[in-house]
Amino acid sequence: QLQASGGGLVQTGGSLILSCADSGGTIAAYVMGWFRQAPGKEREFVATISRGGTVRDYADFVKGRFIISRDNAKNTVYLQMKSLKPEDTAVYYCAARQGVTGEIDNSINRYDVWGRGTLVTVSS
Repeated sequence: QLQASGGGLVQTGGSLILSCADSGGTIAAYVMGWFRQAPGKEREFVATISRGGTVRDYADFVKGRFIISRDNAKNTVYLQMKSLKPEDTAVYYCAARQGVTGEIDNSINRYDVWGRGTLVTVSS
């Protein structure tokens, strides 16, 4: 079971850190991803990280602003967000899928474990 947390209301230019905790304690076996869904829009890819944390990828619109990381000992994945913009307003979801060492994945359709999202609101 995945649970995302850390969302909230922040002003433009502000920062937030989202966390995704795995209560099952098996996060080390999974490729992890962050996705988001803005009101009236489809869910979209934000960031992904390999099982060991050495390989990462980001959507173009967050490169240079967001950082994905993981602490497998704590069964937690993080999304550090800075320079937030109003268009970053969305519900953010973490997701997991089994994968091999070094694998990452930006395809929403290949993730089969999803957590409840956390709402990020960026005011202008």
